[in-house]
Amino acid sequence: MLLHDTSIIYGRYLRQSLRSRFALLFGVLMPLLYLVFFGPLLTGLPLGGRGSSWQVLVPGLLLQLGLFGALFAGFMIILEKGQGVTERMRVTPVSRLALLLGRVLREATVFVFQAVLLVLAAVAMGLRAPLAGVLIGFAFVALLTVSLASLSYALAMKVRTPQEFGPLVNAVSMPSMLLSGLMLPMTLGPAWLDVLSHLMPFRYLVDAMRDAYVGSYTTDHMLYGVLVAVALTVVAVTVGTRVFRTSGA
Repeated sequence: MLLHDTSIIYGRYLRQSLRSRFALLFGVLMPLLYLVFFGPLLTGLPLGGRGSSWQVLVPGLLLQLGLFGALFAGFMIILEKGQGVTERMRVTPVSRLALLLGRVLREATVFVFQAVLLVLAAVAMGLRAPLAGVLIGFAFVALLTVSLASLSYALAMKVRTPQEFGPLVNAVSMPSMLLSGLMLPMTLGPAWLDVLSHLMPFRYLVDAMRDAYVGSYTTDHMLYGVLVAVALTVVAVTVGTRVFRTSGA
C-alpha cells in the first residue's frame, strides 16, 4: 500500500518536473557558474594536499546544489495550499508518509539528474575522479536532498505565506554553506573556524565526498559522513511525516 501510494505521488510530481524542462536545467546554473568562473582560480593552489582543485570544488558544488534546491522545495507546498490541492489530498486514503516520500523522491531524482550534468561539465573542464567515488557522491546528494526537502516541506506546512518561508530558509542556508566548507576546505581557515564548522552536519558530508573523489573509501571522514547522512535522513523523514499527519495534508 505504501509503495503503491508513493509511486502515484512520485509519478504525479515527476511528470510536472518533466513538463518544465527549462526549470530543470536552470537549477544547475548557479553551481555551473561557480564551476566555470571560480574553479579555474583554484588551479595550482595547495588545497589540503589531496587531490586536484576540481576534486575539492566539485563535491562542494554538488552538495550546494542539493542544499539550496531542497531547502526551497517547500515553496511548492505553500502554493498548493493556496490552490486547495492539499485540502483535496486530505480527504483521500493515501498514506501521509507516501505524500511526503513521493515528493522528496521526486526532488532527489531531479537533483541527482542535475548533479550528473554538473559532473559531466566538470569532467570537460579537467575533473578526474574514480567512477565509484562519483557514484558515492550522487548517493550523498540524494540523501541530502531527501532530508532537507522533508524538513522544507514540514516547515512549509507550518507557515502561511512565502514571505514567512523565504527568510527562515535563508537563515539556515547561508550559514550552512559558509560553515560547511563547500567552496574550500575549512582546514585552510583559522583553527576556531575549523572547530566551529564541525558543529555543522553538512561538513561531514563534504569531507566524505572529497575523500570519495580521490578514491579513499575507508577513511574516518567517510564513516562519519555516512553516519551523519543516514541519521539526518531518518530524523528529517520522521519529522516531515509527523507534520504531514498532524497537519492533515
